Amino acid sequence: MKLSINKKRLNLNPDNFLRKVGYALIHDSLKDHDSYVRRFSRDHYPRFHMYFEDQNDRVIFNLHLDQKQASYEGSHMHSAEYDSETVAAEIERLKGFLIEESRAEGLSIDKPEETSDKTFSGIGNKDFRDETIRPREKKGFWGKIFG
Repeated sequence: MKLSINKKRLNLNPDNFLRKVGYALIHDSLKDHDSYVRRFSRDHYPRFHMYFEDQNDRVIFNLHLDQKQASYEGSHMHSAEYDSETVAAEIERLKGFLIEESRAEGLSIDKPEETSDKTFSGIGNKDFRDETIRPREKKGFWGKIFG
């Protein structure tokens, strides 16, 4: 699933933004290519896998969910989800961070952004600055137990 953001709305460079929202840089030495992952646990899989490309005045984030590592030798393919509910929820989480960044910087947040991927329209194509979309609140230790 892809998310396209105007560079003016992204206060940080894409590398720093991804690190801020919990992604870690990985380097594929075979392809000599960098990407970012966010794991669900200590295990390497499942994990969110993110690429981004810089295009003129936009940054396009490309996200999918890697379910497992390649299951046979010599294969570069793996079980991945590109437009599942889990991937859509992660896109919404990223949008929530963008909303908070925009508010913190005092930027105008009344213009909708467009996505460059038709699969995003399947989840309603909501304006990512909608007041109802917010990042999840982080609960502390006791909040998780009693909350």
